[in-house]
Amino acid sequence: MSSGWCGRDFKPRTFPKHDPVVCYAHPKAAQVNQAEYDEKRFNALSGDKVLELTVERQSAKIWEMKANDLCRVTVIEASQVGDMNFWNLNNPKKERFYAGKTRQIHSAHLNVYDRLWSNLPYLRPMATVVGDSIKYGIDSDGAGINDVIGTRCDDYTYKLITGKDKRQSCHSQLTDAARSVGLEEEDVHDVWNIFMCTGITKDTHQYFCKPSPAVKGDYIEFIADMDLLVGLSACPQGDVSYPVGVIVPIEDCHPLGVEVFRQK
Repeated sequence: MSSGWCGRDFKPRTFPKHDPVVCYAHPKAAQVNQAEYDEKRFNALSGDKVLELTVERQSAKIWEMKANDLCRVTVIEASQVGDMNFWNLNNPKKERFYAGKTRQIHSAHLNVYDRLWSNLPYLRPMATVVGDSIKYGIDSDGAGINDVIGTRCDDYTYKLITGKDKRQSCHSQLTDAARSVGLEEEDVHDVWNIFMCTGITKDTHQYFCKPSPAVKGDYIEFIADMDLLVGLSACPQGDVSYPVGVIVPIEDCHPLGVEVFRQK
């Protein structure tokens, strides 16, 4: 008797057609009072600028925010994407941003009034998006910006793809920033990809990127819903015109500006 499967008499299966069902029907607890957050934004921007810094190209920085502070990240030279991490300032080793759950509760691409949620067992809003100068929407390929789909670029995957060693990635940059405040590589986690234009291909369902539509002066803003540590990497892939594994010329990478405002 022969063993194994040779394909004899194989017939492709057919499946019944079902309409898609959104698994997480936008829970009431995830929704914000838009008028309240508009007022928080106005009050913060009318208050004091308590922090201003530049995240230089191919580097990362980390900073603190108090609850109700507003952070604006700005494209200050030319198109550039950023990878962001968030930790509970008062419990950074345990409570941090949970990209996967944020994606399930809201969307693959975050919009104004969407929130960034923390990991289990906490599952609390860490920040709420209140400003987006680009308003890209979803294009004909299904792409949007400010995604919570992809992970940060990292040197381990670069070696997996190319067989070569390198230390220049959002993971390594965020690791250096985290270590500056007493955290470790293990505390760096999946990110919010700001200004990054991404989607899932319709035929093969693979993660894809397009060049970022962000131009000089574009910004994203969020309100802190708790005291935060925030990390931002100016991605060494620049505007992500190049696939991971290709060395990106340094002149195609640019800095990002950070401002934090606090109501009086």
